[in-house]
Amino acid sequence: MTALDLSSAVAVVGTGTMGQGIAQVALVAGHPVRLYDTVPGRAQEAAAAIGARLDRLVAKDRLTGADRDAARARLLPAESLADLADCALVIEAVLERLDVKQELFRDLEGIVDEDCLLATNTSSLSVTAIGGALRNPGRFVGLHFFNPAPLLPLVEVVSGFASDVTSATRAYETARAWGKTPVACADTPGFIVNRIARPFYAEAFAVYEAQGADPATIDAVLRECGGFKMGAFELTDLIGQDVNESVTHSVWQSFFQDVRFTPSLAQRRLVESGRLGRKSGHGWYDHAEDAERDEPHTAEQAQQPAYVVAEGDLGPASELLALIREAGIPVREEDEDHGTRLVLPSGGQLALADGQTSVEFRDVVYFDLALDYRRATRIALSASQDTSPQTLAEATGLFQALGKDVSVIGDVPGMIVARTVARIVDLAHDAVAKGVATEEDIDTAMRLGVNYPLGPFEWSRRLGRNWAYALLDDLHLRDPSGRYAPSLALYRHAYASDKREGSTS
Repeated sequence: MTALDLSSAVAVVGTGTMGQGIAQVALVAGHPVRLYDTVPGRAQEAAAAIGARLDRLVAKDRLTGADRDAARARLLPAESLADLADCALVIEAVLERLDVKQELFRDLEGIVDEDCLLATNTSSLSVTAIGGALRNPGRFVGLHFFNPAPLLPLVEVVSGFASDVTSATRAYETARAWGKTPVACADTPGFIVNRIARPFYAEAFAVYEAQGADPATIDAVLRECGGFKMGAFELTDLIGQDVNESVTHSVWQSFFQDVRFTPSLAQRRLVESGRLGRKSGHGWYDHAEDAERDEPHTAEQAQQPAYVVAEGDLGPASELLALIREAGIPVREEDEDHGTRLVLPSGGQLALADGQTSVEFRDVVYFDLALDYRRATRIALSASQDTSPQTLAEATGLFQALGKDVSVIGDVPGMIVARTVARIVDLAHDAVAKGVATEEDIDTAMRLGVNYPLGPFEWSRRLGRNWAYALLDDLHLRDPSGRYAPSLALYRHAYASDKREGSTS
């Protein structure tokens, strides 16, 4: 099944920001486009707005004047649904209400031809449920664009329970012909991106609720250590706290209140108070023009240690040993079968976050996972009230000698980046095991849909097959609510590796 021919008309129902964006994508690709909205005059206004955006593309030399004029000639506002009768594809971008969408498609089914492809741009509702209202749900699929549709490349092509393979394939190939990067997925709550991205927000909020760190510090660690483009607090302020919480709540409810997707009470209170983010002027942060910027906690300068003793290779943090040597600090290496830590001159230990807490040990400071320890500009350290001040000072001075800012957070198991990445990896493995999408499509979706520095499976391969499972298993022991219980898929992934290597552990 190939993409729709460019002579085929495409209709977009709903002319808000997303509807206009989708219409622009189809229009620039070369299709005749029909715009329809139930509110009189809205389709005409949308057509004018799209025309203005085409003018801006010409001004930026991204579109020729001739192509703009041709595109404008192909764009027609529709007075009624009946004007969409000759369309080969109809995409809706209307109110996120199941009954509204079902009624729309029931009406369309009586107007368009039998071979017309019907698609929803829903981000939170079941594609299967929407299509269930149709006599022929086989021709119904999800085409989930990301906002702004003309700029963001990702499109999730969602097959409902009754969607025909030919319909999904045609939708996939059409999106690709439009210059987009489509990924195929089954109809599951949140699809790919909104399902697997939940821990990015949830774990940041959980650290905050546990008083482990403030929003500015958590955001800085996610950016400067984890390699994410934005932190969870600033990103949800940009998205809108009400919008982000609504998606989280929808996924949680759709998974029958699975504890892994439990919404944040702190975010609920933020929404209840009307602090919705940038659009309201205040969210986690104050967005007034004269507001002072919240700064992350950064430790004062400390004396670097005279030397460190490396027990083991530090696993995913092994590149630190080279950085320490380059900073002129002697590294004494000792072979330890189970050692993956640094011993400081005070006798205290420095270990990569592993899901345990500092208070459990005599004198241990944890450091967070980094996307790239050489390029990271900030490192988070975690210590308990019983940690020796000298050990914490030596750990702080060590990372400062490597050119890093240091943020000391509370005794949070799994810290910030490590627990976030581990949970993302777990949900990704679980999604593949349940037939939601392929590993490749999940990695693509998370890189393009939410701009992650690595896809979950790229992270998994880099960190080692057992890393995420071991960290979550330790977290689960300390929080047996089920939130951190590793999935069966992740267990199988880790155990298979051990078995091949001859391990009996």
